[in-house]
Amino acid sequence: MTDRPGPQSRYDPHVGYRVNVHTLAATCVHPYRVGVAPAAYASARAPLPEVAPPTPAPLPIHLELPADVVDLEGWFVATLRACPPEGMASALARAEATAAARFTARDVVAAMRRVLSVELTRRA
Repeated sequence: MTDRPGPQSRYDPHVGYRVNVHTLAATCVHPYRVGVAPAAYASARAPLPEVAPPTPAPLPIHLELPADVVDLEGWFVATLRACPPEGMASALARAEATAAARFTARDVVAAMRRVLSVELTRRA
């Protein structure tokens, strides 16, 4: 892993990922996405560190999950607007899991896409 793309890790279209130009080992250039510090783990034969997935924080307010999928977007909007910016990812994970207990994955993803692309970009 490196902290960013660079000349030491080029994209190899034949294998479909970045490789270290010296060792030809697969190279991750986005360590923040997997939650570990940049290091030469696999290429140095060192094991990946144990990283516990973050526990989603509780939703800042308790809003009753709607019974009808038509109201799901509104529930997402109200839930996410009530959280501070630094808690948005955690609140979104919790809201998604809560909604998935009642609605299909397709309905939850459709509602989340609409909310994140349209509704939350509006300033109230």
